[in-house]
Amino acid sequence: MRVVVSSLLGLSLLCSTAWAVETVPAPAVAPAAQATTATPPPPPHTIPANKPGTLAVSATINPNGQPQEAKPLTIEQLAKNKALQDAKVKAMVKDQSVRLQQLEKANLEALAQNQELQLKNDSLGVQVQVLQSERSAQMFLYGGTTLGVGVILGFLLASYVYTKRRRQW
Repeated sequence: MRVVVSSLLGLSLLCSTAWAVETVPAPAVAPAAQATTATPPPPPHTIPANKPGTLAVSATINPNGQPQEAKPLTIEQLAKNKALQDAKVKAMVKDQSVRLQQLEKANLEALAQNQELQLKNDSLGVQVQVLQSERSAQMFLYGGTTLGVGVILGFLLASYVYTKRRRQW
């Protein structure tokens, strides 16, 4: 309780020193937009000092695009706005952490799938090498068989020709 009271007292002293300095706020609206408002802005030398507990806000634009009157914001409203902004920030942080967890989960799944596909690729590479070596062995056998058949046919033809010449003598 003591900390709260001292904080409020310090805040009020800080705010009172800020109100002691009289400044002229810059117009936030274009001159064409000021001409459409019902009340013209007061001259710079007649701006009243702010009341304690309120802050002046420059003209704002409503959702329809039309300027609105300047409304003073109380400390409670400022605190409420700050709390809303803090809640939004916390919600964004929570949303980002949820997204981060989802991305980490998806990343782990993708890594597992990648590893599985690499193993499958290695297995298929080995199968391709086995099939290629089997194919080359098969071609070697076909070549050897063809050569053997050619040699046998050569001997048969040579012996047939040789016996035919002998008969002729």
